[in-house]
Amino acid sequence: MVETTGDDVRGRVIIVTGAGRGIGRGVAHHLARSGATIVVGEYVPRRLERIVEELSGIGAECLGRLCDVRRRGDIDELVAATADRFGRVDAIVNNAVTYGGPGPLAEITDEQMDDVYNSGVKAALWGMQAVYPHMRAAGWGRIVNVGSGAGVIGFPGFGAYAAAKEAIRALTRTAAREWASDGIVVNCYCPAAYEIRPDRTNSFLAAADARFLNQHPTGRIGDAEHDIGPVVRFLCSDACRYLTGETLMVDGGAYTSA
Repeated sequence: MVETTGDDVRGRVIIVTGAGRGIGRGVAHHLARSGATIVVGEYVPRRLERIVEELSGIGAECLGRLCDVRRRGDIDELVAATADRFGRVDAIVNNAVTYGGPGPLAEITDEQMDDVYNSGVKAALWGMQAVYPHMRAAGWGRIVNVGSGAGVIGFPGFGAYAAAKEAIRALTRTAAREWASDGIVVNCYCPAAYEIRPDRTNSFLAAADARFLNQHPTGRIGDAEHDIGPVVRFLCSDACRYLTGETLMVDGGAYTSA
């Protein structure tokens, strides 16, 4: 067992799903630069190859596996491969989720709901269940789930996505209560660090981007590696041993209540 104190994650084995791009990629970089061993789950081969090359290039120990979180078997295999390779699983960041697409609540389709529910709620649950035996046996574990301010405030036009993210927060609270005696800490964070694309072709998303920035206290979107990464490192460390079942709003003050 690796012994660390504070927010030190050196030598910790941390799984990050959906680390091939976006927030997951930035988080993986930050954790790797902090000395953690990173296991990447990514379902797009070219993204997986790129992130493994990037992490290896900075001298991090890492393992990459193709993983579509909509398939329970892929998640089970990812966790099993981690345990086989490194002998333990210290933390998992359940980052991956499909978006489902925007649109008015009255027009949400079954397909949209199924997509975000399978890739978000079920995937988070499957990841938590897969790592649980390893963490219970070690008497130490960190599970980090990802919510969204869209769910906290009920952001218009994002009903399917918001519902899935709120369900993930519910799973987080339940796991925190059930697994605390096993030494497992379970928390959630809601980031505001998505990529703003000036060439948005979807007018609804472009308007949402503009509205978000216009109302944001800092007037900027967070940097995944430098703004979000340090918070995730804390949640994967010994420093958060007395914080569990909580949601941290890592959004620069965009939403002031969880």
